[in-house]
Amino acid sequence: MPFTPFHFGLGAALYAVVPRHLSFLAFCAVNVLMDVEPLYYMLTDQYPWHRFFHTYVGATLMLTATVGLFILARWLAGWLSVPNWFTWQDLNVRQVTIGAAAGSYSHIVLDSIMHPDIQPLFPFSSSNTLLQVMDVHTLHVACLVAGLTAIVLLGVRHLLRS
Repeated sequence: MPFTPFHFGLGAALYAVVPRHLSFLAFCAVNVLMDVEPLYYMLTDQYPWHRFFHTYVGATLMLTATVGLFILARWLAGWLSVPNWFTWQDLNVRQVTIGAAAGSYSHIVLDSIMHPDIQPLFPFSSSNTLLQVMDVHTLHVACLVAGLTAIVLLGVRHLLRS
């Protein structure tokens, strides 16, 4: 995706369906971390932009790093006075792991559809069978619709609880 927030639509939809099992915060965090790679290569004018962390092997390392950073942050929060924004300290490792896994692997799938420089199966294969299975406009609209649907679903759920 050209901008990481497009990925958030899918994450919001997944969170709306299973909010007790998936951390939307971890989903977003891993997506942002993964897009540091192409940002660096874009800024330094080095093509291809999507490299190791845009493979399933790299995505697995990114999800592991995200979970590890969460565990470290929770441990540090016990020692320091760290704000509990978005109630992140109330999340458990399972929720964070599921959110990070959904975020990292869906990131590869979505980016594989639109970016010709991705080799998602590297080092096992240089092919990208998902490239252009749908046009980019449709992909963006699908991500936006998923996000808007999630907002409606979460809003209705909130109103019913009140």
